[in-house]
Amino acid sequence: MPERKKLLLRLDPAVYDALAKWAADDLRSVNAQIEFALRLALKQASREPRKEE
Repeated sequence: MPERKKLLLRLDPAVYDALAKWAADDLRSVNAQIEFALRLALKQASREPRKEE
């Protein structure tokens, strides 16, 4: 599996708090919740990443 990319993300505190609550409700970390939300947005925009083989 390729190494995961690291990035610095600046968020409005209210957005972070909402993400943290959503993550806690889904038993995920905030990082995993952000990735989940990004993947959901990509799927809805028909821009899902290609599967690696």
